[in-house]
Amino acid sequence: MTNKLKPPVEANSLGEFLKDRRLRLDAVALGFGGRRRTPGLRREEVAQRANISTTWYTWLEQGRGGAPSPRVLDSLAEALMLTEAEREHLFLVAIGHRPKPRPAMREGISGRLQRLLDAMPTIPATVATATWDIVGWNRAAQLALADYAALPPDERNILRRIFLDPATRAAQGDWESVARFLVATFRAETARAGETERAAELVAELSGKSAEFARMWTENDVQTTGEGAKTIRHAVVGEITFEFSSFAIDGRPDLKLMIYNPAGSADLQKMRRLCGSDAASQPQHVEL
Repeated sequence: MTNKLKPPVEANSLGEFLKDRRLRLDAVALGFGGRRRTPGLRREEVAQRANISTTWYTWLEQGRGGAPSPRVLDSLAEALMLTEAEREHLFLVAIGHRPKPRPAMREGISGRLQRLLDAMPTIPATVATATWDIVGWNRAAQLALADYAALPPDERNILRRIFLDPATRAAQGDWESVARFLVATFRAETARAGETERAAELVAELSGKSAEFARMWTENDVQTTGEGAKTIRHAVVGEITFEFSSFAIDGRPDLKLMIYNPAGSADLQKMRRLCGSDAASQPQHVEL
């Protein structure tokens, strides 16, 4: 008599992940008392924190009841106090795609990231939001691009400076190219980051003050920040060409790191002169 192999049990990745994270939580710290034979929260306690029924949550751990909605997954992520990486994994195992990025956080950058910026003494580097607000910079950027520390936060927005500040415009080697790049990346990145309200306010402001911005915005171009080259006209050392690259910041989908590497030996010498001479006490406003 032939023995038939049993079909493999289908893995319940979502249920296993939910249970694992539930058992890691500290019930007492979260306000739940009572004697417990096992660590972590009970199913009904997670359901309470997520504002869903205990039955529905139990089914999710058991691999029953179909796929949860993104709203339910976000509620579970909050209830289980998941990190951004864990939240992304929750969505992937539950419905097969990543969650939408959370709205931009505006508390600035970490000390660790600032120390990374400061470790590049002759290479300008900035940290920008999806709407091109500069929230971090190093001394080289302050000397070569703009004295961000001396500017009020609202005036650290690159779109405003490129379209509304004559001095910033005059410093661009190719203003039209820079402006189009900014508008196209602004459109793409604010949509990705869920910054629609902030973007709408900025679009209304700039459209009312700059016919050129309004024209470019209606063209509906989109582009990733990526990498490229740009030339600026610096009042102290003359023209400098940079090769710029953008980098994602882990755990901060609302931010991008921009590094402006001098393109050639002559450009590097100009940056060394600028960062090491008395000119260092005279930051310029040339941007991006």
